[in-house]
Amino acid sequence: MSNRGANSSSALLQPSMQQRVGRVVLIAAALVFLAVFLLLPVAAVFTQAFSQGWAMYRDSIRQQDVLSALRLTGLVAVIAVPLNVLFGISASWAITRFEFHGKSLLITLIDVPLAVSPVVAGLMYVEVFGLHGWLGPWLSEHNLHIIFAVPGIVLATIFVTFPFVARELIPFMQAQGSDEEIAAVVLGANGWSVFWRVTLPNIKWALLYGTILAASRSIGEFGAVSVVSGHIRGLTTTLPLEVEMLYNEYNFTAAFAAASLLTLAAIVTLVLKKSIESATGVHQHGQEKESES
Repeated sequence: MSNRGANSSSALLQPSMQQRVGRVVLIAAALVFLAVFLLLPVAAVFTQAFSQGWAMYRDSIRQQDVLSALRLTGLVAVIAVPLNVLFGISASWAITRFEFHGKSLLITLIDVPLAVSPVVAGLMYVEVFGLHGWLGPWLSEHNLHIIFAVPGIVLATIFVTFPFVARELIPFMQAQGSDEEIAAVVLGANGWSVFWRVTLPNIKWALLYGTILAASRSIGEFGAVSVVSGHIRGLTTTLPLEVEMLYNEYNFTAAFAAASLLTLAAIVTLVLKKSIESATGVHQHGQEKESES
């Protein structure tokens, strides 16, 4: 009797033919979409970049304008990402560890760059710092250049990227709670000691994940930077802008060669994200085992 019950239960657990067909159809549809909208475009970028051989590809990315754009892109990321990290840690710590008036407003404001078009963000900075903007005359009198200069590009990049670190840390810190930090304070640790020895080790994976997302977005940002840069070749053109300019000049090989560098950066970002996800999963699994023991 028990064997018959077990057999009937296992039969119920086995998927029906209709379920198996539906699963196959869904997987096939997902693979088709990935192939059409992701793999084929990526393959097209590299195919076009190497269409005239390795020598032409090498010469294309060695052009002075491309190298200058690459350096500026790196410089902007090096400035914007640490500031994003600083803001993300400060905002997430304040939101998850303290109660204060305007807390919900702060959470809403963090999401503003995700809702505002990057082009609109660039126009806002032009309105504030441009020659005819609110601060334009004062900046001009003191020979300070924000718009159509590197500072404007940095500001625009910070604006569009600053939610990424905070948005990774806030839910993570909320789920984690503050018990360990309270225990450290009770034992006599000061604020900095609590942060460096308790908070930071606990949030390191989420912080690294958000940092990678912010860096990836800062490298590939186009809309806001396009508005504030002025497209001054060799001075204010980042790599995405240089790709557009090369393409508009019908220099397709050089355009796709520069685009391949951005694509490689995106692939590296995906690999790092996957590595962090795997490491985080292993870490959490280890913690679960320790708590069970």
